[in-house]
Amino acid sequence: MSAQPKIAIAIMAAGKGTRLKSKHPKVLHEIGGKPLLRHVIEAASKLVPVADVYAIVGYEGDRVKEAMADTGCKFIDQAPEQLGTGHAIMCGRERLKDYDHFLVLSGDTPLIRPEVLERLRNFHLQHGSAMTLLTAEPENPFGYGRVIRKTTDGFIGDEVQAIIEQKQLSKMQEQIAEINSGIYAMAVKPVFANIGKLSTDNPHKEYYLTDMAALLSKVGEKVLAFKEDAMAETLGINTRAELVRLDAQLRAAKVAQLMNDGVTVYKPETCVIDADVEIGADTVIEPFVQLLGKTKIGGDCRIRSGSVISNSVIGDNVNVRQGTIMDDAKVETGAIIGPYSHLRPGSEIGAGAHVGNFVETKKVKLGKGSKANHLTYLGDAVIGEGVNIGAGTITCNYDGVNKHQTTIEDGVFVGSDSTLVAPVKLGKGSYVGAASCITEEVPADSLAIGRGRQIVKEGWAKAKREARNQKI
Repeated sequence: MSAQPKIAIAIMAAGKGTRLKSKHPKVLHEIGGKPLLRHVIEAASKLVPVADVYAIVGYEGDRVKEAMADTGCKFIDQAPEQLGTGHAIMCGRERLKDYDHFLVLSGDTPLIRPEVLERLRNFHLQHGSAMTLLTAEPENPFGYGRVIRKTTDGFIGDEVQAIIEQKQLSKMQEQIAEINSGIYAMAVKPVFANIGKLSTDNPHKEYYLTDMAALLSKVGEKVLAFKEDAMAETLGINTRAELVRLDAQLRAAKVAQLMNDGVTVYKPETCVIDADVEIGADTVIEPFVQLLGKTKIGGDCRIRSGSVISNSVIGDNVNVRQGTIMDDAKVETGAIIGPYSHLRPGSEIGAGAHVGNFVETKKVKLGKGSKANHLTYLGDAVIGEGVNIGAGTITCNYDGVNKHQTTIEDGVFVGSDSTLVAPVKLGKGSYVGAASCITEEVPADSLAIGRGRQIVKEGWAKAKREARNQKI
């Protein structure tokens, strides 16, 4: 048996995206909560090891590299100029020449599925093609390059004669419905042996990869068309309207998948759920919820209207009440959050804990069964189990230069309107009287009161009123 061919994937990611009217690289615009290019890299890396995936970058290339660095893909520079798709592959020759075949993808086709790419690859290899085009037949092919297949003895087969762009089509060719998707499988040796023949004799003075079909065909190499019913998946993005339309399409598919897996999403057209979000069965998502980034939600939860949850992990049986904001937070089983709570990065809420109305947390560990239900700020604090934080409590964690930690041990009761000036520790089972300012350690099982003594002056108010009336 012959060895498996060595295959790479090259992703076109050098464009500026002029029609988007943006100063940002085209492939860094987002749908489904992540950049277009990241979608394509993830699809490609299901077909080949990510080390064999190459993004060809040009405009703002350093920004693209930085944004995609964590994917593990490699990069090819198409610089200082970007002279078309053929030029992009020329720039990649040194990196790709040691492979047997490579697939060419577009960095602005985020809906492409690995299964489609796998079928294209298999067809290409099985038929020994030098170049294989992924094609489709949209309802309206206007604007797309048409695939001209060879005719032998009156029979139209899989072999391709050329790809003709819209402006160059004859009246007869305009009737052809099959279009070129811009996605290809290519054999390294014949492609690189002939790519130098590409010309810039066209209105844009660029090297077009589409011209390789005619070049290879003329020298007797096999060029094939592989038609898939995958038009929507091969659509690129050139305008803001197209960006928004594909985003809606991706999100609709995500919601359909979640509901098929046992999640209830009420009025899904009002919800924003990113592509990488995971949700367990029997969880209910109410209208106008946003679930962003890599958020993971367990089973039997309820996420109520107006909540925005980003890159957070939520356990089973959690009730997130209306208007809650979470960012890089962790909530364990059975907790109740909200309404109108704000869990900032580093918040870890224990099992069965309560975080309520207008409570803000940041870098806080709130223990099992502890409660902070009203109008409270907890920052840089480690809070034990069974703790009660009264309304209006503040951990004063910042001295203007450094942040300091507050430690509250199990079973502590903090009275309302208390200020805890960090660094400070409240010992196990201790009490803090309401309206206290605590600046020193409170020993276990103690009561701490840090406020001025109340003074009562009987009759003072009456005398004040009488004196005022006399002046009138």
